[in-house]
Amino acid sequence: MKPEEKARYEIDRQLTDCDWQVQNFSEMNLSAGVGIAVREFRLKSGFADYLLYVDRKAIGVIEAKPAGYTLTGVETQSAKYVDGLSDQVLHFRLPLPFAYESTGVVTQFTNGLNPEPRSREVFSFHRPEELRRLVNLGDDQLWENLRNMSEFNTTGLWKVQAEVIERLEQSLADNRPRSLIQMATGSGKTDTACSFSYRLIKFAKAKRSITFPSRTVTGSTAIRSQKGPRK
Repeated sequence: MKPEEKARYEIDRQLTDCDWQVQNFSEMNLSAGVGIAVREFRLKSGFADYLLYVDRKAIGVIEAKPAGYTLTGVETQSAKYVDGLSDQVLHFRLPLPFAYESTGVVTQFTNGLNPEPRSREVFSFHRPEELRRLVNLGDDQLWENLRNMSEFNTTGLWKVQAEVIERLEQSLADNRPRSLIQMATGSGKTDTACSFSYRLIKFAKAKRSITFPSRTVTGSTAIRSQKGPRK
């Protein structure tokens, strides 16, 4: 099997695992399920390796590359496909809001509804229902909400805790998705993390926040902090 064929095989498998029905263009049946991934779909700008449909409407594309291919810069190829859909094809919006680049080993995702769209690595493809949820949010996306967080009530927090949360929110608002917080022992790291997680879910409308405590006692502290009043 050639590298390109191996990549397509693995992409097909991952799509199927995520509840997409993979079809050839010649056998396209948009009534077969909620999410349909159509291979080799002809667009005005060329052939999309996969065109994604949800509820019979086009929603995104996948650009496939052989394993080992560096995906940096491939999003520019995907970009020409999201703009290449004919107006006669039913769609959620144009340009198509979502684009993937994948080798079957590494997959990148771009949400074109974000204020500053950028590709990021994901574990696998989103399920059809999640793309539907994202597109129905319109401009009310997580990264847009991070730029418009509610005023921060610092009552009950130490100065260092308030500064950490404010700087973290500013970093995320500046489209920097990764941050490292370093605080001294006893400075309230757990309560700081819980306070920020609360604000992230309540005001930025994040779906979930995951905490990995390093010790059992830290986990117990986190549970108590999460049950306390939040700002």
